[in-house]
Amino acid sequence: MCGIVGMVGRGHVNQDIYDALLLLQHRGQDATGIATTEANGVMHMAKNKGMVREAFRTRDMRSLLGNVGLGHVRYATKGTASSEEEAQPFYVNAPYGITLIHNGNLTNTRELALDMERRDRRHLNSSSDTELLLNVLASELQATTSPVDLDADRIFQAVARTHRRIEGAYAVIAFIAGYGLLAFRDPFGIRPLILGRRDGEGGDEWVVTSESLVLENADYEVVREIAPGEAVFIANDGEMFSQQCAEDPQLAPCSFEYVYLARPDSVMNGVSIYESRLRMGEKLAATIARHIPADEIDVVMPIPDSARPAAMEVARVLGIEYREGFYKNRYVGRTFIMPGQAARKKSVRQKLNTMSMEFRGKKVLLIDDSIVRGTTSRQIIQMARDAGAASVSFASAAPPVRFPHVYGINMPSATELIAHGRTIPEVRDELGADHLVYQEIDDLKEAIVEGCAAGGTVLDDLDMSCFDGRYVTGTVSPEYLEWVAETQGS
Repeated sequence: MCGIVGMVGRGHVNQDIYDALLLLQHRGQDATGIATTEANGVMHMAKNKGMVREAFRTRDMRSLLGNVGLGHVRYATKGTASSEEEAQPFYVNAPYGITLIHNGNLTNTRELALDMERRDRRHLNSSSDTELLLNVLASELQATTSPVDLDADRIFQAVARTHRRIEGAYAVIAFIAGYGLLAFRDPFGIRPLILGRRDGEGGDEWVVTSESLVLENADYEVVREIAPGEAVFIANDGEMFSQQCAEDPQLAPCSFEYVYLARPDSVMNGVSIYESRLRMGEKLAATIARHIPADEIDVVMPIPDSARPAAMEVARVLGIEYREGFYKNRYVGRTFIMPGQAARKKSVRQKLNTMSMEFRGKKVLLIDDSIVRGTTSRQIIQMARDAGAASVSFASAAPPVRFPHVYGINMPSATELIAHGRTIPEVRDELGADHLVYQEIDDLKEAIVEGCAAGGTVLDDLDMSCFDGRYVTGTVSPEYLEWVAETQGS
């Protein structure tokens, strides 16, 4: 999971990209980068470890000249989280000069790395799959365009061949120096990408980004979600071209975007994230009613912030008082995406503080968006007991996470997942809860799909691989999962 944005404007786009990255900060906090290009093809780049506000200085922003640019916030799922060299954007100088950012994970990196060496004769300087993707695209552009001048048709031919070579989940934005901005999405639409337009002085201005909130904040109108397998090319002068470049595309977005990753004020694939979380709470309430006696719950409390909509609906449907018992320190990063168990464990008490008056003597039902490794949940349950709760029940708005996620979320090993190989009562005992309830898989799917129907979007499928072990690309083998678990720690 990363946050990406690309813009084609009528003036310098550096400040607009910076503002967009602030809005996407929840999608990645390891590193960030911005690159811009001027009409003559001169490219500028600044990237650093850490969050957006700390990474860029005034001198950096002044150097980022040009009306075309892109920006990235990184959440490491491949390579090294602490490596500045693996921060995006990545750049290759041939052909033309291409700068690229990427959200997702490629699942055939081993084969691609061999191709780079033997077939493409290109050198890789990192273990990042983004660098691999960039070099595949560069090779296909070189094969497609030489010796003819570059145009949209030839760019789309190169994207079509890139689709045929790479596997996995990817939303990509790149600029080709002197030509314009290119964006494309994997053939299953697993990772999000949305296109927006606004009137600028002298013509259209364009944005492509991970979440719709960027468009709303900067007064862009939503043109559409970029379709699975589709490529969009926007020339430096603002002319836009698009084409379907994949064979047999289908829309199967990642369900975890709706559970946790996206901000509630975004709309993704036609579905309001906020409303989908309300529906998750409504459906979860019915499951809670079947498994926890009503006299075992005095109050319902959310684990802030992403679980709040679900918790409000649980309280409403069950007719139980809703209270806020945890205060969140908003200056600490999102716990789930912090690298390493030690960092996650340390951050929980820095991020959350209990208000004892809300817990003392009460039978508390805590609602969280999901339970992944169990580190955070275990500490939160103990914090509630320490604050004086008479009993602590726990409910997850997502089903048990039992399988690795290989499409852009850092869950590389099943053995790290608390629900893997355990029954729900065993997980409850591991967490130290009095009761534990999970969302049903079918209920989660319905909560998302119902929103698609209301918005006029047709979902062909939904990636729920971390819940059900079914990987929508059909290219993820047990051998690959073993390799990921052995080589890519969280």
